Amino acid sequence: MKQYFVSSGKQLLLLISVVVFSFLGISACTLIPETEPDRGAATVKQDQFGDSYTSIKYLEQGWDTADSMWFYNTTQGSNLMPYDFFLALEKAEKSEPFRSSENMNAYRYLPQKATSGNPDALPVGWVKDTYKGKDYVGLTCAACHTGQINYNGVGIRIDGGPASADMENIMIDLAKALRYTRENEATRGRFVKNVLASGHYKSEAEVLADLEKYEQRITSYTIVNRSPTPYGFARLDAFGRIYNRVLEHLINEKELRELLRDRKIMRDDQLSDQDLDKIVQDTDKVLSGEQRDHVVERLSKTLTKWQLGRLRKELFNPADAPVSYPFLWDIPQHDYVQWNGLAANAGLGPVGRNTGEVIGVFGTLDWQEAKRANLSTLIGGQSSGITQVSFASSVDVHNLRKIESHLQKLQSPVWPQDILGSIDQQRASRGESIFNEYCVSCHARIDRADPDRRIIANMSRVSDVGTDPRMSENSINAQGYSGILRNQYVGLEVGDILLDRKAPVAALLTKATLNVVATPDPDKWFFQRWTDWIVDITKAFFHNEIKSSIKQGNYDPDTTASPLASLNAYKARSLNGIWATAPYLHNGSVPTLYDLLLPKKREGDPEDGEYRPDQFQVGSREFDPAKVGLKSSGYKGSTFDTSLKGNSNAGHEYASGKTAQLNGKVLKPLTKDEKLDLLEYLKTL
Repeated sequence: MKQYFVSSGKQLLLLISVVVFSFLGISACTLIPETEPDRGAATVKQDQFGDSYTSIKYLEQGWDTADSMWFYNTTQGSNLMPYDFFLALEKAEKSEPFRSSENMNAYRYLPQKATSGNPDALPVGWVKDTYKGKDYVGLTCAACHTGQINYNGVGIRIDGGPASADMENIMIDLAKALRYTRENEATRGRFVKNVLASGHYKSEAEVLADLEKYEQRITSYTIVNRSPTPYGFARLDAFGRIYNRVLEHLINEKELRELLRDRKIMRDDQLSDQDLDKIVQDTDKVLSGEQRDHVVERLSKTLTKWQLGRLRKELFNPADAPVSYPFLWDIPQHDYVQWNGLAANAGLGPVGRNTGEVIGVFGTLDWQEAKRANLSTLIGGQSSGITQVSFASSVDVHNLRKIESHLQKLQSPVWPQDILGSIDQQRASRGESIFNEYCVSCHARIDRADPDRRIIANMSRVSDVGTDPRMSENSINAQGYSGILRNQYVGLEVGDILLDRKAPVAALLTKATLNVVATPDPDKWFFQRWTDWIVDITKAFFHNEIKSSIKQGNYDPDTTASPLASLNAYKARSLNGIWATAPYLHNGSVPTLYDLLLPKKREGDPEDGEYRPDQFQVGSREFDPAKVGLKSSGYKGSTFDTSLKGNSNAGHEYASGKTAQLNGKVLKPLTKDEKLDLLEYLKTL
């Protein structure tokens, strides 16, 4: 799967080789000069966790004001709900606007002031997207990949840093707010009045119809992705949610009928053919977005709660492997990305990776039966002789390419000694020697500003590194109904697989994203649609300096018997800027770098030893420069409980003499002084 955009890209380029090479000019973003102070950032006096900052500081990361604000405000095709709805929506049982800075900050989305590119003062990464003549609110890359730490009243904004956002609970509360608006007469009246005043709806009936539709959509999303392990702040099972959105849109009328006849779902309460016809009425072999909404509505009115639960369990996989939001500096320079090296960065890989991300954050997926085979279905590798599918969507491949190009300039942040305190150079010098012995074999040094730098993802099998396996296991084991993709072929590194009734969701995602990328933007007129598509794909391919290469490290290779085996591993990358990316390990189970140098407490360990905390608080942005991480006690944030599935804080215990190096050797445990020396050196990276 990791190489699919490489081989498919070569086929695609043969088809468009007639493109004039003058199209292949420098892929730079045209930015409107911005003079906004602090890049539009708003300050916070004091929030529910006691955090406060009265000024904003940006560090030198290779971006200026225009670069940052372009990244914050550039849409990628995410359509969460109508834009007018978001502006008018109130919190459940309160008259406060849901979008208020105070409320959005409570979910840890960074508040912004009104600017020319953001006139409604939405938080970082929340933007207006227009698709087929309608305006929606959606999320950009910046919503999950812009960080901030606070110290002594200064908010240090980290472009490309991991967000502290709580996406799980904001979606739950959005669904509650929509339901309360529909059910409460006074709230509904204010909502309808404000939405109609925007001029985009003609009648109250239209507003209420969409209110019910988006309440249903977001409620269904939260139910499908409900996790037994709470995410809390700073984490998300992004792949689990992407997988489930793909499965939701792959299901077809034939498969749905078969599932609704299945006794393990329906028990003895079987539906008659007439009942089935009513549920799937007016649908084709492939369900369009509107048809899917109607089917879900009819299912909710026809099936019992138990049957609906069984149907969801059969269709979807638990999104129960939350991980930290990755940081984005050096991403375009990587060979493989994602915590488990899922995505190759060569060829058209970055476009495919970002397409999957937009699918996960509410891209409109207008997948439906195509009238006939065409260039897009050919490039998407759809087999002849079976139903051809159009993968039209709101995914903005044009902007995705520009965003990836934009990230080329982004650099890791350097420890700001004027704010966080001076680095002890003598300690750091001693720490460098320790780093060379304990760390550099996996975490190579790089020059953060070198335009020719390359980042090698050093993969270690999970059983060796000892960290929580849930995310890697899910990426291999998650299965789903292929629906509209059944009997198609998907190219993996070890060969093509034929999609059966059920297939690995990783393979289904591969096929779906390839077809989305192969489909020109349906929201543009014909000539521009195809011209932009040819230019974007060609530039994305030729301007990507990352070439196809084998993975490096100790991992299990893919085989024909186990074609996804290499995903059972986690990635080590260069640690430049690591000080600004707490909490640590892929699942965010360790609050500070100092704690990461400690062992996990196990049965039989002495009580007076120093160990990683088994529980801590998450949500505060207040920085601890001594331990290098975020404040993790003394307030009521979300409790991180390492005893829950997916939350283990074990593994990567090299400094404690409990995890073997790549060569199999276990080094001696570091003393406390040596750990402090190493910690001081990590600040310098």
